[in-house]
Formats: sequence, C-alpha cells, structure tokens
Amino acid sequence: MSGSCKVFHGSPKLIQNQLRHKNMIFLKNIIVKTVTVTSVLACLSSSCYAVDSLSAEFATGNRTQMARIGAQWAWKSRWWESNGIHIGGYWDLTLAEWHGTRFRHQPGATPGATQNITDVGITPVFRLQRNSGTGPYIEAGVGAHLLSDQYNNNGRRLSGNFQFGDHVGAGYIFANRVDIGVKIQHFSNAGIRKPNDGVNFAVARVSYAF
Repeated sequence: MSGSCKVFHGSPKLIQNQLRHKNMIFLKNIIVKTVTVTSVLACLSSSCYAVDSLSAEFATGNRTQMARIGAQWAWKSRWWESNGIHIGGYWDLTLAEWHGTRFRHQPGATPGATQNITDVGITPVFRLQRNSGTGPYIEAGVGAHLLSDQYNNNGRRLSGNFQFGDHVGAGYIFANRVDIGVKIQHFSNAGIRKPNDGVNFAVARVSYAF
C-alpha cells in the first residue's frame, strides 16, 4: 500500500500533460491491483476458503473518486426469520483506490492538487432480505479500514491511517445471482484523533454470487 501526492511545475500546458499522465498511472494501478486480487480470489474460490461472491464498486464524494473491488463470505445464521424474510449477513473484504482532486484544498487545475490513497477494509454487513435469496434488500454495516496516507482533500481531513467506514444501502438480487445496489458510506476515526472532519461517499455496487 502506498499513498501519494505530487507537486507539478511548469507551464499550464505542461502541468495539464503531467496531470493527464498521473491520471493514467492511477487507472493503471487500479487495473494491476484488480487483476492481482482477482487472481488470488480465484485461487481461494477453489479451496475450503471459497468466497461466496465478488463485487465491484464506484463512488464519489468531496471531490474524491473511489474504485473498489471486494470478496464476500456469507453467514450461515439467520435471525428474526418470519413471513419469508430474515436478517442475514456477510463479511466484506475490500481493496480500494481513492483519487482526490483537491489535495490540501487546492483547485484541480493547480500544481499538487491530487492525492491517491489505497484502502484495505473488512466489514461485517447485516442484510434484511428474502429467504429465496432474490429480490430487494436493505443492509447496514460498520467496518475497519487502513489507509495508505492521511486523507486531506477539499478542506476535509482524516487524522491517522486507521478509519471506520459505516454505510446503509439497498439493492436488488436478480434470479441470475447478479446483485445491483447503492449505498451511502461515511468514513471517520470516531474522534480518536483530530482533525476528524469525516468524508461521505455515494456508492454504486454490482456483485455476482457463485
């Protein structure tokens, strides 16, 4: 894991080319990490530690974009089962890349305005869903995240590398086991260290269950 923030110097055209190059590196890093993690998960899926589903998410908030992949392990337990619905859940292990475009509150066109952060997270998620495993659902979870750098973008800061991520969401599982969902996610350190401005993301999610 590694976080990065870079200052550019030169003419406006040179700065624009440097920023474009940095964005291409950002996308390349996501692709490389996605291929690596997917390969590892493919190996896990053939073992006793087989994952139950894989997911991809895209999010935005506070002039920051996020791309995230994940693996999920469903819980066998069911709670408050009644009238064809129950509360279940799963473990969600994720790897994400954050790309802030206003590092230290600087406009995106100025030198040193970007910040890239890698985020590894683990979250227990509770889901109210149908017993059939298809149809609509609502869910909520609070997890732990380790960031490669201290977030500082668009006037909001997160002190320390350890952060909590909590979310509420809803979605729909189709008969072909494709799960489409949306959620609102909040990151902060629960006041452990200051400043702790918090960051909110709107997240779109797609997953497939094996």
